[in-house]
Amino acid sequence: MPYPTYPNVFKKDILVGDKKIAIEIGHYSEQVTAVLLTLGETVVHTTVALGRKVNLGYFPLSLEFAEKLYAAGIIKGSRWVKRDGRPTDDVILKARAVDRSLRPMFPDGMTNEVQIINTVFSFDGENDPDMLGLLGSCLGVMISEIPFDGPLAGLRMGYSKTDDKYVVNPTMTERKTLDLDMTVSGNGKTIVMVEAGANEVSEAVVVEAMVKSQELFAGICAEMEAIVKEVGKPKVDLVEKDAAKEARRDELKKLVAKSYSDEIHSMVINDKGGESVDTSVLSTAIAEKLNKGKDEADAYTVGEISEALYKSTKDHARSMILNDKIRPDGRKTDEIRPIWCEVDVFPRPHGSAMFKRGMTQVVTVTTLGAPSLGQYIEGIEGEEVRHYMHHYNMPPYASGEAGRFGAPKRREIGHGALAERALLPMIPSQEEFPYAIHVVSEVMSSNGSTSQASVCGSTMSLMAAGVPLKRPVAGMAMGLISDDKTYVVLSDIQGLEDHVGDMDFKVAGTSEGITAIQMDIKLKGIPRTVLDQALEQAKVGRMHIMGLMLKAIAEPRKQLSQYAPKIEQVTIAIDQIGGLIGPGGKIIKAMIKDYGAQIDIEEDAEKGIGMVYVSSPDQSCIDRAVAAIKGMTQEVAEGDEFDGTVTRVESYGAFVEYLPGREGLVHVSRLTADFVNSAEDIVKVGDAVHVRIVEFKDDGRVGLSMLTAEQEAQAREKRNSGGGDRGNGGGDRGGRGGYNDRPRRFDDRRGGRDQGGNRGGSDRPSGNRY
Repeated sequence: MPYPTYPNVFKKDILVGDKKIAIEIGHYSEQVTAVLLTLGETVVHTTVALGRKVNLGYFPLSLEFAEKLYAAGIIKGSRWVKRDGRPTDDVILKARAVDRSLRPMFPDGMTNEVQIINTVFSFDGENDPDMLGLLGSCLGVMISEIPFDGPLAGLRMGYSKTDDKYVVNPTMTERKTLDLDMTVSGNGKTIVMVEAGANEVSEAVVVEAMVKSQELFAGICAEMEAIVKEVGKPKVDLVEKDAAKEARRDELKKLVAKSYSDEIHSMVINDKGGESVDTSVLSTAIAEKLNKGKDEADAYTVGEISEALYKSTKDHARSMILNDKIRPDGRKTDEIRPIWCEVDVFPRPHGSAMFKRGMTQVVTVTTLGAPSLGQYIEGIEGEEVRHYMHHYNMPPYASGEAGRFGAPKRREIGHGALAERALLPMIPSQEEFPYAIHVVSEVMSSNGSTSQASVCGSTMSLMAAGVPLKRPVAGMAMGLISDDKTYVVLSDIQGLEDHVGDMDFKVAGTSEGITAIQMDIKLKGIPRTVLDQALEQAKVGRMHIMGLMLKAIAEPRKQLSQYAPKIEQVTIAIDQIGGLIGPGGKIIKAMIKDYGAQIDIEEDAEKGIGMVYVSSPDQSCIDRAVAAIKGMTQEVAEGDEFDGTVTRVESYGAFVEYLPGREGLVHVSRLTADFVNSAEDIVKVGDAVHVRIVEFKDDGRVGLSMLTAEQEAQAREKRNSGGGDRGNGGGDRGGRGGYNDRPRRFDDRRGGRDQGGNRGGSDRPSGNRY
């Protein structure tokens, strides 16, 4: 029977590029604001819940992304645990991208808890749910009762250098061929957030991708605003507005700015960038001075004074840059801080480097391992193995503080992913460099753009480890200060400039183009000319930094560290994998034991090949194992000759290992051109012999010969000219005196019988058979 019509359900389709997204509101989760979005057969459910008011000193927004394996019809692979576990780093990054898009759009002073959860209920393998989650989160907040400075939309923009074509919300198959994969959020007037990975694309391509996205946002946001008019809830006022308190704050700020201008200026130009300066002592001193003679009810609190100091410091820093064209540390707008580079900073790691820019300092360590040590990831896209992994750690001491030390936060996961994305296009393939590569960046000191310092340090560390990067990668953060009339673009921003500025624009790349971007903008709009200037300025700075890095290490080392494992790879046909592994892994396990080397096999179904990786600290073990693998998988043909070793001798012939792991039989008649009564009279186990393949039998056995082709021909001629009496071989076709051409059948009879019925002599030894 048909399903009954669900009451009060709103449905509408909107276009994002050429993709139609179905929107459903009111079908599920009626106790909160909920939106269901469908693209193809990918379905994402977004909920927006408003919580209680709390006093945490910041806006308590909780944004989550939940990808359950059931969405793709997958059961968790663990034998013991079937419940979906903690989110993967990729899922955390999706949540972080949505969070960075929405957080700036909520009003200042809001302290109510807001929780947004995106749950993937269906995944078709082509349409990525992250875009639906971003769009659903934007729409969900817009139609909720929560104040929001919308409209806001999001999409993915791709670009192909081959086709010179931009693709909106490309499928996962399409993304494999693209050179730019950019996630963007914004509206028709401004871009709010950008996250991108690229394969050395030009600055012009990046700007054009952002401009095209902004043009599309105008139409998408208009559709979303139309939905809000139909089903949106009335907004509630969650920000307390007290005119008396606001006037008191403004009065205190002016008083502090005027009376303590020298102290504020000193804080701005402090080498630590202002953020790390402890203002508690100064705030306490100001409170004591300003509160003299005041009633307790009218006295200023230390918290109020600290807030006034912070706002005054921010205004002073912005004024210096915009009006006086002076940066807090005295640099020009396009000037890079002093840089120090070192490699081999630690003795035992396979590669290590230190990159220091001003007071930002990062140490990066590279570790190489067997391919089997790659990271196995189980998600709704299926299982995959990653052989390049980049992690980023920023302990509390990096910012001069004491704090929580433990599992990485979202920021650390995000910064590590950004550095990984920047270097990934330059990492060699497994065919070129068959190693698992683990890079860890440890932030030793933080004062702006530690993620890009990680990119620079990681490049040097990888080169020191001997990883053959295609090209070195460098990066830095760009900033912007604006009053909507004047724009000042800053190269290599430090902590204070990041904090008080209007844009944080991280750009990484090579000499040939951009490989990664991350941008957050606080303004309502930025002219294209400013974006062009920022990217061009970033390129000049990037090349300056790269030049200094290459002075420390000019190219990847040709030789790996003595402590790094040695690995060699062998390519085999995909149908040879089973034979190399053997039943139940019997053959490969025996090889690992016999040769003392680790052997890993990976199948590449697309290329129809198997990659065999052999690793060991001992090169001789690798050599023996590789020789055995090549021997077992080498294509051979009749007439091929080999130097082999006798492994077993029977009276009827000798078994010879002509390639590692491959044997054939040299029949007694092919040991020598002369008469032989038993093979044991000619060879013994361990003898080195030269053999030639003469036949392949239907059952897979191989026939070998120690005779040359000329000797074989002579033997055939002798057989064909054999006599008819018993002494000369007897019979019409010859006996022992003249070998016949027919394959000889051996049984337990001492003699034989020719085709004419005559009994042969004792030329057929008893018991001889293959």
